[in-house]
Amino acid sequence: MSATAISSIRIHRQWQPFRDGTYRCSGGRSAEGFDSTIVEITSRDGQRGYGEMAPLGSFYDPAFAEGARAAMRELAPQLLGADASGVEALNRRMDLLLKGHPYAKSAIDMALWDLAGKHSGLSLASMSGGAEGDSLALYRSIAQQAPDAMAARAQKYIAEGYRRLQVKVGLDVNEDIARLEAVRAAIPSDTVLFCDANASWGTSETRQFLMATGNLDYTLEQPCASYEENLAIRRACERPLVLDETIDGADVLLRAIADGLVDGITIKLARVGGLTKAKLVRDIAIARNLKITIEDTGGAEIDTAAYCGLMLSTPEILRQHTVDFHNWVTVSNAKADFRIADGEMTLPSGPGLGVEVDIEALGEPIFQSAL
Repeated sequence: MSATAISSIRIHRQWQPFRDGTYRCSGGRSAEGFDSTIVEITSRDGQRGYGEMAPLGSFYDPAFAEGARAAMRELAPQLLGADASGVEALNRRMDLLLKGHPYAKSAIDMALWDLAGKHSGLSLASMSGGAEGDSLALYRSIAQQAPDAMAARAQKYIAEGYRRLQVKVGLDVNEDIARLEAVRAAIPSDTVLFCDANASWGTSETRQFLMATGNLDYTLEQPCASYEENLAIRRACERPLVLDETIDGADVLLRAIADGLVDGITIKLARVGGLTKAKLVRDIAIARNLKITIEDTGGAEIDTAAYCGLMLSTPEILRQHTVDFHNWVTVSNAKADFRIADGEMTLPSGPGLGVEVDIEALGEPIFQSAL
C-alpha cells in the first residue's frame, strides 16, 4: 500500500452561529447559523487533509446537514485504501457509489485537495491553475429587512471596509424596489451592487423590478427559479445577469452559454460537488469570458480557504468577488492568516488550503472509519 493511501476518515460537526444574528432571504426563509460538517482524511504516511461543507439551512439548496453526514458515513468506508492523490479517480468512484448528492461529496473532495497539496508542497491556487495576484475582492450580503434597516446595515458594512454589497430581494416586488433604492441612496456612488432574488420571483415580478429600477446601477442575480423563466426575461434585462442556483454543473452552463443567457455565474462548491467539479465549471466559464464568483453555501476558515484558493487561480479580469464566510460566524475551526483591507482579502500561504485546523475546536468525531 502506498504512502498516500487513505488510512482513515473522520467526520466532525460544528455549529456556527451568525455574528449578525438571524439571516433572512426570500420567501421568509431564515437561519441562525451554519450546521457545518468537517471531514478529516489521513493518509498512510500520517498526513491529514481537511474539507468542510455547511448548507444554509435546509431551504437554500437541495442539501441538508444530516443528509450530508449520512451520505459521508456511506462513502467513507468504501474509500479506505484508495490512493488519495488520485482526486479525479476518487470523484468518479464517489459518483459510482452514490448517485447524486453532490453536496455530500464536497467536503471529501476538498480534503483530498488539501491532502494533495500537503504531499506536493503546493497551494490550492498553484494546483488549480496558478495564482493571479494575491488578493480577492469581497462582497457582503444584506439580509432582508425593512428598507431603512437594510440601508443602515449597508452603511455598517461600508464602514467595515466592504466596497461591494449584495442586496437580498425576492419578496413583495414593490418593497424590494424600496429596499434597493434605500440602500443605493445610503452608500457611496462607487459601491458595486448586486440584487439577488434567490430564485423567488416569477417573470412578471422580475420585469416590474427591472422597469422600476432602470435608473439605478446594479447587477441582477438569479431572479427566477427555472432555467426557462430566466431565459424568458433575458431580453428585458439590459443590465448584467448572473445565475447562481441554476448553475449546478457543467451541462447547464454549456446550455446557458449556447442560449446567450448569462453574463456571469456564481459557483458554489457544495452545489456542484466540490473543488474538482467547480474547477471544471470555472474553466468552461473562463473559455467563454464570463464573470465568475466562487464561494460556497457556508462554513468557516476551512471552507473559505478552499473556495478562495480556487478563486485566486481564476483570471483577475474575470473575477467578480467572493465572500469571507469565516467572518460571518462567531466560532472558528482553523488558524488562518486571512488579511482584509479596503474590501480585499489576502489568503493564507502554505500547502493545500494553507490553514492550521484547530482539532480542539472540532471536538470528538461523530464518525470514523479506518483500516
